[in-house]
Parts: sequence; C-alpha cells; structure tokens
Amino acid sequence: MAESTTTTRPLKIIAGADSFGCTLKDTLVSHLRSLNIEVEDLGTSSYYTIAAEVGRQVSSSTTPAATETRGLVACGTGVGVAIFANKFPGVYAATCLTPEEALNARSINNSNVLAVSGMSTSPSTAIDILNTWLNTPFKSPCPASNSEPWPQDVESFLDNSIKEMPTIGSGSSQSDESAKCAICCLVKNRELNPIDIIPGGSMKILRETPTSAFVRFKAGSVEPAHHHTFGHDLVVMEGKKSVWNLSKKERYDLGVGDFLFTPAGDVHRVKYYEDTEFFIRWDGKWDMFFDEDLETAKAAVEKELGNGAV
Repeated sequence: MAESTTTTRPLKIIAGADSFGCTLKDTLVSHLRSLNIEVEDLGTSSYYTIAAEVGRQVSSSTTPAATETRGLVACGTGVGVAIFANKFPGVYAATCLTPEEALNARSINNSNVLAVSGMSTSPSTAIDILNTWLNTPFKSPCPASNSEPWPQDVESFLDNSIKEMPTIGSGSSQSDESAKCAICCLVKNRELNPIDIIPGGSMKILRETPTSAFVRFKAGSVEPAHHHTFGHDLVVMEGKKSVWNLSKKERYDLGVGDFLFTPAGDVHRVKYYEDTEFFIRWDGKWDMFFDEDLETAKAAVEKELGNGAV
C-alpha cells in the first residue's frame, strides 16, 4: 500500500488523456481516489487539447494557495502530452517510464505534471511511478545523486532554479503578445489581403506547397456553403466560430486551440461569432466552389441558431 504523500498542503490532481492513454489514466485516477486525493478528471480528447487544458489549469494554480494542484496526463508515449502541458508558465511536465525517472523529476525539477505512456507502461508499473512521484519531495536523494543527500552547493543551485526557470523566455524580446506563438510570428507585421468573394474575410498565404495561410474574419461574418477539391485542416488562434458540414450533417463549435479537418468535397458553411483568426493548411492550389449565395447562407444560419443566438 502506498504511503501518504509528502506535500504539506492538501493535493488536487487534474487528469486527462488521449485515446492511447485513457485506460492507464483511468487506472491511476482510481488509485489516486483510493488514497483520498482529490481528482478532477477531464476525460479523453486529442493529446494536444487535453494536455493543454491540464497545463492551463495547473499553470493558473501555481500561485500560493491552500491546495497544491498538480497534473496527470497520458498518451501513447507520454511525450506529446508533456510537450503541450509544458506550453504554460510554471508547468514542469515530465515523462516518466520508471519510478527512478519519477524520483529524479521530482527531486531535481520539482515536476508538477506527471506524463505516462499508455503503450509502454503496465498498470502496476504506472502505479509505482505515480506513488514515487507523489511521495518524493523536491531536493530529496535520488538516482542522480547516487541516492545520497545533495551537497549544499547543489541544493543552492536547485533552490535558485525554481526562481529562475519561470523567467526563461519572458525577456523584453517576448513583450509582444504575438511573439508567444510561432504561427503568429509568421504573419507579424504583414498585411492580410481581403478575401473579395467573402465579405469580412482576409488572408495571408504563408507557403505555396503545401499551402498554408493565416485567415481572419470579422465578427458576424458568414461563409456561404462551399467545397474544395482538397481537404484542409485548421487551428483556431483567436475567436469563436461554428462550422456546419452539410455533407455529413454535423456541426462543430470551435474556440481557441480547437482543430478541425474537412475532407475534400465536403460542403460546409461557417459563422463567426467574434473577430476570429485561424491557421489553415491544405494540399494543392486554393480553390473554392460555392454551393449557395450569401443571403441564403445568412438565412440558414439564423434559422439554425434562432436569430443569431449561439
């Protein structure tokens, strides 16, 4: 039976996984609850979406509080979820495949998000990894110290690292909000050209083959039903939109960070609720074949939403 955790504050774990890690995540969530540790299970989604949400919640809880908040994420390898959880300030996600790695991650890096591999790690090993990660204090003896107490100079280094790590990347060169996102940097200080065939839209082609672009639409804009000869995928960077795939009779409500792939030939209509920006990529030339006019599209959207209500 696992020992109680060494944290000096009540502990809360934010958990999530993708489809490759969900079974292992469920096992570890059950184990945490058997230890009377509070768990908020965010369920299963794409590895980047679920890890980003866990990272976001842990990041927002890094200031001193009555409860210590940590994260638990799982995917096929444990690597992808760690990468995306680590996008958020104050998050130190570590992929651990052995208890020894968990010991190092806590002792040296003060890891506050544990990432595990649903494809490589058995449930029993994962529980051992989790117990070690829960019960190891920062700066404790670990394999990296040959299981001996750290010398004073190393302890001082580790203490300073906790203060210094959050400041990395936060210098004056990063003061521009757009500098926080690599995709945004691609269009920084560039003018987007109006999309003449759709009012309210503008676009900047970033690369011709495969084609990628940064697109903006003003709040209230509507893209009439249309289709393309090539499938395309997009990620919403700012704003809020709905996409109706009329071929599949499905609706997708998208916000910041959401991803959508639309297959070639699928007829789709779009409504923008806020000023919205997104990154889009497709193979082949830019083509667009309209299946209805703008007024017909607006009427269909109003009917669907009940006079514009989201």
